[in-house]
Amino acid sequence: MQPIRILLADDHTVVRDGLRALLEREPDMTVVGEAGDGRECVRLAESEAPDVVVMDLAMPNMNGMEATRRLLAANARVGVVILSMHQDESYVLGSLKAGAKGYLLKDSMRGEVVQAIRTVSQGRSFLTRKVARILQEDYISRLQQRGLEDTYDLLSDREREILQMIAEGRSNKEVAHALNISLTTVETHRGHILQKLGLHSVPELILYAVRKGIIS
Repeated sequence: MQPIRILLADDHTVVRDGLRALLEREPDMTVVGEAGDGRECVRLAESEAPDVVVMDLAMPNMNGMEATRRLLAANARVGVVILSMHQDESYVLGSLKAGAKGYLLKDSMRGEVVQAIRTVSQGRSFLTRKVARILQEDYISRLQQRGLEDTYDLLSDREREILQMIAEGRSNKEVAHALNISLTTVETHRGHILQKLGLHSVPELILYAVRKGIIS
């Protein structure tokens, strides 16, 4: 089995050194490059063809969110894990909309970083429990402030099943195969799910699933 090829992007050398030391102890991982800013990250992602990029958000020349958008526009198969000090919902949602599959805080446990990279390399989503808990608490607070009911009860059993699978990072084709239904049926269900929940995109759906505790 080929090791997971990892590119590190952070403007602090000490952070990159620590990540490299952590990851290169893992037999299934290898660090293929380091970038000190977002522009360099995009360039190295093109030349080094990593499987996963561990990306900081606050970097000079080009921030991590924009770098994520650009490198995924060039190669959508790369998995991006955001490793940031920011725990606000806006940063998490912005990162997901940019195409990131993982989001960790810089005070995460070492094991969470390793787990996130393995999970994202398989095409699945990963948020730490701390981030998920923050989002869940924020979601409940907003419902209470607005006097709203949770729209999850509007979903059918099949829609809930498809919601979870999409939130876990599975493609429409993979969902169709797993449930033995047509691709068109999956797309129809996904449209109904978004409509019933008042969502507009898959990143928002993933965020909703985390808030609800459907995925972690």
